[in-house]
Amino acid sequence: MRVKSPRKAQHQKILKLARGYRMTKSRLFKVANEAVLHAGQYAFAGRRLRRRDLRRTWITRINSGLTPLGVKYSVFISALKKSNIELDRKILSELATSQPEAFKEVVRSSGLKI
Repeated sequence: MRVKSPRKAQHQKILKLARGYRMTKSRLFKVANEAVLHAGQYAFAGRRLRRRDLRRTWITRINSGLTPLGVKYSVFISALKKSNIELDRKILSELATSQPEAFKEVVRSSGLKI
């Protein structure tokens, strides 16, 4: 009985990961291996960038909720910390967009005058 080499299996694994890539990147092992390695690096960096972008979006939404109340974002965050209100920016942005009255109450309870 013939035993298949483990190298063939490793090559097939890489080529399977490279499916859908253009030109020889999906067919030749050496090129596909480089492409898969780079794709992994881009994916890792992209996950970090996505978190950065989400935080920026949340801050923008909070700020747009504070503008009609006449409160600056930095003053609001400082007041939240002083009054020990531990709501993160994701929750605050959700309140600011979907429930403005509840967001207004959070601003009031932080000790700021509206």
